[in-house]
Amino acid sequence: ASGEPVLITGETGVGKGLIAQAVHRISGRAGELVSVNVAGLDDALFSDTLFGHRRGAFSGADTSREGMVARAAGGTLFLDEIGDLTPASQVKLLRLLQERQYFPLGSDMAKVSDARILCATHRDLGEMVGKGGFREDLLHRLSVIRVAVPPLRERAEDIPLLVRHFEKERGGELRITPEAMHALSAHTWPGNVRALRN
Repeated sequence: ASGEPVLITGETGVGKGLIAQAVHRISGRAGELVSVNVAGLDDALFSDTLFGHRRGAFSGADTSREGMVARAAGGTLFLDEIGDLTPASQVKLLRLLQERQYFPLGSDMAKVSDARILCATHRDLGEMVGKGGFREDLLHRLSVIRVAVPPLRERAEDIPLLVRHFEKERGGELRITPEAMHALSAHTWPGNVRALRN
């Protein structure tokens, strides 16, 4: 039930998004879970996506638009692929985390956010800090609560449970024989749960 940030780490396909959904669900927050994949967003697009803009903020901004932070009011903002943030966007996220404030594009009036921030990455942010690719102060602020999701090869006992779950999702149209289950359990699954499901 804490409002502190959560950093979810793990390889691609381990289920970091499902962890974010679970954290939101059990946190008891009244607002919705708003998810944003920040990979590939330059600084301007990051700011517009998260913070929104006022009418006339830039060419083509004919109407005001609230950002994802406003949509997540009273709920949770989940930022996926946080290791891909540009340095300028990292500064803006740090301000949001520290001061709980943000500025829509074209506005000099700060807005206050009460959204809980969850972030996920498959990257080693500590290594990125050492190489100058990620802000150390932002990493400390994001890591108040940290959840490391192990790869599927380190939790092979989960494979039969997951396979049975995926069988039920398919409505019984897929039947896994004991031989197939043995083969699935013996595989190392470099693509993790996502690959197993597919």
